[in-house]
This record gives sequence, structure tokens and C-alpha cells, in this order.
Amino acid sequence: MLSVLLLAGSALAETIKIGFNLPLTGDIPKVGEASKFAAEMLKEEINSKGGLEVGGTKYQLEFIYEDNESKAESAVAASLKLIEQNQVLAIVGPNSSKQAIPAGQVANDNETPMISPWSTNPDTTKNRPWVFRAAFLDPFQGPIAVDFVKKQFGAKSAAVLFALDNDYSKGLAEIFRAEFEKKNGKGSITAFESYSSKDQDFSAQLTKIIASKPDVIFLPDNYNEVALIVKQAHDLGWKGPFMGSDAWGSAELMPLCGKDCVGHYFSTHYAAAGAKGDTKVFIDRYTAKYGYAPDDVAALTWDATRIVLTAIQDVGKLTGNVRKDRKAIRDAMAAIKEFKGVTGNMKFDDQGDPIKCAVVVKIAEDGQFTFAESVCP
Repeated sequence: MLSVLLLAGSALAETIKIGFNLPLTGDIPKVGEASKFAAEMLKEEINSKGGLEVGGTKYQLEFIYEDNESKAESAVAASLKLIEQNQVLAIVGPNSSKQAIPAGQVANDNETPMISPWSTNPDTTKNRPWVFRAAFLDPFQGPIAVDFVKKQFGAKSAAVLFALDNDYSKGLAEIFRAEFEKKNGKGSITAFESYSSKDQDFSAQLTKIIASKPDVIFLPDNYNEVALIVKQAHDLGWKGPFMGSDAWGSAELMPLCGKDCVGHYFSTHYAAAGAKGDTKVFIDRYTAKYGYAPDDVAALTWDATRIVLTAIQDVGKLTGNVRKDRKAIRDAMAAIKEFKGVTGNMKFDDQGDPIKCAVVVKIAEDGQFTFAESVCP
């Protein structure tokens, strides 16, 4: 019995298991693909050099991918499987706040370190010492969008369209409305319309929005919904600008949206076009390996996974006891005060949230996301 227990608590051996909770199917499979591609590239790089060195011992990395189907309940199940069955030391993901918020509760309750690459809703990490993230927060992103449309378009009025059942979309829409009205007065939000994530027809909401004659439409929505909404708005006669958020930043946006999205702007985590240094090296390698430029999800997954691996190395020595090692890794992650990532340099606050710059990009004629401006805290 003793040897069995020892084996059960010594799942580490010469391998380090990291779990990934990703939307490999469902509404946004390109997000899951981008994360997996980035993680695989990093794993191959480290394993090809003999593995990750921790306290003088080299460990091969084993990455385990669970599909959350872009659903909250599936994300919870995926986290439980990674924690209980796969005995991972840490989890990367989920990406969307809709899955990251409930999955974060599971990770925190089960004392397993988790880091979301892409989630920007404050609730993902709030009062959860075991949960971290690599992305900036919506209370930072929302005011950036407000300031940008005022500066770029001279906007004194705006309309908002968002997904009511998506924590990310709803939360960011409310932040934008509050900030816009604070700076432009009560009534400056001419329409505040919502939809369900299953909807395909947005004509009723867009008809109301266009009739309210806003200077700009703010769309804090996922790239697949953006492609439908922008096209339908143009079909209904909208000729004004759209301002988007980081959920636009998928490599799949332009194949779905095409010319309809050209010329519009969105806030995001990095701009691939014109990147320099380590960021350019990452982009070039990813593009050569997979045939398309990495989007912000890929870059953030690269950074998030490296943060986990840095913490594991900082531990100094792994005991082979999963519970003890998870605790040591959590403490080491919390102790990282600065990190140089391909999405920029970041410092971490006591909540596990990075303090980092955001960028606004413009969608160029050739479909590239080109740098417009950078905004730092």
C-alpha cells in the first residue's frame, strides 16, 4: 500500500505535466488552435534541448490538452480532469472569461496554479490566490477604447452591441458605457443592445443602433460574431467606424470578415506587423512552422506558459509530490514581479494581474493588424 501511495504522489518522475484548458472545438476553435500551436512550439524547443532544467535536473515537458468546447460547464470538467486524473502541476487556460471565471474557481478550490492567457474580466482572478493571467484587464481596456474613438473619430456619441451571456462581452460593454458617459455626458450612448451567443441574425439590434445615429459602434465581441455583425451592419447601410476589443484579434477574423473589417480598429495585446526583437523572432518562427502569423492568443499563450515554466525553475527543486509542488509553483508565480514577454514587459500586482501596455491596431487593406498607438498604465 505504501509503495502505491508513493507512486500516486510521485506522478512527476522525469516528466513535468502541464495541462491546457482550450476551446479546440465549439464557437472559437481558432483560439484553441493558436494556443496549442504556440504551446507545442515552446515544448518542442525545450525538449529538443534535453528538457527543462530545475535544480540541476532536466525534465521532459508533457503538455496535456483538454477541449472545453468554448462552454463554461465543459471548462469546469476539463479542469477537474486535468487536476484529478492527469495530475498536472499547473494549468494554462481557459482563454475566454466565460470559461476562465468558472474554471478559475475549480483551480482555486483544488489548490492548483492556473494562468489564463487571454481572459480580461477582473472576476477571473479576483480573490483567487491560485489564479493568474497574462492579459491586461477590461477596466484598463475599456477607457482606452473610449479615448481612442474620441481622438480618432471625434466621437461624441456611441452605440454598443454585446453578447449578454458572455462575461467578457457584457462586462466590457458596461465599462465602455460608464466611461463614455462620464466623458461625454448622459445620453451619449445612443443605443445599448445585446444578443445571445447563439444568434446569427443581428438585424433587429443593428436597425435600432443605426437609427440612433451614433458616431461610432463599439463591438466587444468574439471574432466570429464580429464578422457577422459588421457585414450585416453594412448591408443595413452603416458607413461609420467600428471600434473593437481584443476578442477581435484572431487569425481567423479576416478570412471570415474580409473587406468588411478593413479600416476598423480594435484594442489588443500586441501588433504582429512591424514587431521587433524577441517578438519578431517568435512571429517568424510561428509563421514558418504553421503558415500564418500568430495572433494575440498565440503570443499570450507563449507568455503564459513561459511564466509557469519560469516559476517551476524558480522553485529550485521538485519533490515529486504533486500537492507540495503545486503549492511551491503557486508561490513562485506570485513572487514573479516582472516578466519580459513577446506581448511586452509586464509587472504583476498582488491579485496576480499583469500591469502592461495595450496597443490599438488598424486593419489594413491587406488584412494585417497594423500598429496605431500604444497605451501604458
